[in-house]
Amino acid sequence: MTIASFRRTVWAHYKKQGRHDLPWRKTHDPYKILVSEVMLQQTQVERVVPFYKKFVRQFPTAKKLAAAPLSEVLKAWQGLGYNRRAKLLHQAAKVFPRFDLGTRSNLVGELEKLPGVGPYTARAVSAFAYNEDTIVIETNIRTAVIHHFFSGRSAVEDTELAEVLTRVLPRGKAGEWYSALMDYGAYLKRSGFSYNARSKTYTKQSVFAGSLREARGAIVRAYTQGVVSHAKLVNLLGPERRAQMKEALKALKEERLIT
Repeated sequence: MTIASFRRTVWAHYKKQGRHDLPWRKTHDPYKILVSEVMLQQTQVERVVPFYKKFVRQFPTAKKLAAAPLSEVLKAWQGLGYNRRAKLLHQAAKVFPRFDLGTRSNLVGELEKLPGVGPYTARAVSAFAYNEDTIVIETNIRTAVIHHFFSGRSAVEDTELAEVLTRVLPRGKAGEWYSALMDYGAYLKRSGFSYNARSKTYTKQSVFAGSLREARGAIVRAYTQGVVSHAKLVNLLGPERRAQMKEALKALKEERLIT
């Protein structure tokens, strides 16, 4: 597929079937974009929408979030999972730049200094909040690019995807383009064309039931509801999982997610 035809395909899908009503697509506020990107890490869009709306109503600015106690932030986060994300977002809000990051020459680098912000999140915020012409790679984007440019390949490197994305990026339209590309990739996955296993960075998510993640989530949920007894917390999931719950509780205390 040529660059021009790929762009036409993506734009045409976005025009007809794009998810234009997603709440974080109606703002360029870097704080709100950051909230959405942190929530979307390893979590489906449909699950995130109601949590995002409620969260930004409760904490409409980085200053409001920074001023709130961590326990209140964790309580607002309940149901999304991966509670460490909430703690890191809370920390990021405390040091969130008070000046316009868009004036910085190294925008992505400045964003990566924030707690919990890695290369992908920094690039996503720079594209969606500041329309920065940068390279953004995530699961749906991988699907779209591999489908049209590497369909016969396996172990496709992200560097190879980045080369294609550099060529297809319409300069000055990064925010809208990546929204369109993500929606098109999501459409391909729903249609049965999921190529992420062909990406060299692909890792399958572990089963949740019975996992340490489940144990951690159960403890944080109970803790935000007022359960502070060590004995009650380690027995939440029954005696057969007490050892795992003790491990989870110890880790949560070391990470200062609970005290």
